Amino acid sequence: MKDSPQLTHFNEQGRARMVDISEKTETKRTATARATLIMNNETLDLIKQGKMKKGDVLAVAQVAGIMAAKKTSDWIPMCHPIALTGIDIQFSDNGSNELYIEATVRTTGLTGVEMEALTAVSATALTVYDMCKAVQKDMVISSTMLMTKTGGKNGDFQRNEP
Repeated sequence: MKDSPQLTHFNEQGRARMVDISEKTETKRTATARATLIMNNETLDLIKQGKMKKGDVLAVAQVAGIMAAKKTSDWIPMCHPIALTGIDIQFSDNGSNELYIEATVRTTGLTGVEMEALTAVSATALTVYDMCKAVQKDMVISSTMLMTKTGGKNGDFQRNEP
């Protein structure tokens, strides 16, 4: 396909490689990702009221997300280790059965932080699940997605919400 983008994580032999970013320009970069957990109303109420037996679910999950963002290159083979300058994880809900997790990650560097934001919300969601599974095993982690990104040669991205 002539007009398809070139896959940058493969060398001339078609083997995996880590992209060389040494010629890129250092810029301020941000990325925000979101994940949703669907659960029973009662489970969400226990989380919000701090009544889960394992402790403060959101506080523990928030720390897990921050730790995961910092270790993204350990999990994702072709990600560059990045010196992150900020990580913020926020929670909200729909007042019924959905918990929303949003992570914003920042750096000043040669490559973006999309994977770090996605890793942060994923680890946060998994931690919420882990801390609540004794109460509800059929929770669903869904709709993990990049919401925004800024900086870099490809410019900004803003998801158009449905």
